[in-house]
Amino acid sequence: MKSRETHQDHARVVPHRPEAEALIAAPDTRTWLGRRDRLLLHLGIQTGLRVSELINLRVGDLQLGPHSQLECVGKGRKQRVIPLQKNTVRLLTAWLAELPPAREGPLFPTNSGTPLTRAAVGKLVTRHAATAAERCPSLTGKNVTPHTLRHTCAMSLLHAGIDTASIALWLGHASIQTTQIYLHADLELKQRTLERVPALDERPPARYKASDALIAFLKNR
Repeated sequence: MKSRETHQDHARVVPHRPEAEALIAAPDTRTWLGRRDRLLLHLGIQTGLRVSELINLRVGDLQLGPHSQLECVGKGRKQRVIPLQKNTVRLLTAWLAELPPAREGPLFPTNSGTPLTRAAVGKLVTRHAATAAERCPSLTGKNVTPHTLRHTCAMSLLHAGIDTASIALWLGHASIQTTQIYLHADLELKQRTLERVPALDERPPARYKASDALIAFLKNR
């Protein structure tokens, strides 16, 4: 049975911007697989595509040019078009040069040329999240999954001031009510931040003093 995600689950797994950037930077781009994985993570966060939509993307689904965009078919066979940012277009252009020029070919193939599976994407996200946690300790212990990329996109749009109706269209939600969960997650994050700030009439907490070992570690990073 599929477990029901709560507002707290979404708040816990959605990375902040530095965490998202650390995740994208985790793959070793000196290798073909690393370049593929970096693009997948980047595209997942920029577009908010479901993992099923990512792995079903074909080369022909991309339209790169003055108004770059991609087309995807989501739940209920609903088709939607998502615009692409300039840095995403640069990564895609470089990646397409490494793929066979076949419009029906998978955008994210395996070594044998077949599309990635959901399980394979789950494993690569977990692996790169562990690597990213070495550079960004706040990721340690967080449940980073392929769906986290989608959550991160939604929260980015929300923080950019995009209304929930537009976010629902962007993500392909059947109902705007589904998008409301991100408002709750955002509010909970802000509430936890507020709880760390001393009230105006309270004495601030004792100033944190880093240990000698931590200072030595940071100096060597």
